[in-house]
Amino acid sequence: MGLVTGLLLLPLAPVRGTLWVADHLLQEAERQANDPRAVQARLAALNRAMEEGAIDEAAFEEEEERLLARLDSPVRYTGHRGGAS
Repeated sequence: MGLVTGLLLLPLAPVRGTLWVADHLLQEAERQANDPRAVQARLAALNRAMEEGAIDEAAFEEEEERLLARLDSPVRYTGHRGGAS
């Protein structure tokens, strides 16, 4: 990158830095949300809520289906589809 280009893009540095941080936070949130251990813990909490009467059967089944789909999803740990990254 030339000196002139660098100087022209300098005002955008805070925006680019903010976007970089936001992207990395999103990737980490996706990684944690798709971690099988986290999904299994959520399933256990869901079962407890159903047993305690905090949620009805319809809500239980809907959330359980969504969580089980996460366990079957190829999106794991990296937030990207497909093979190892």
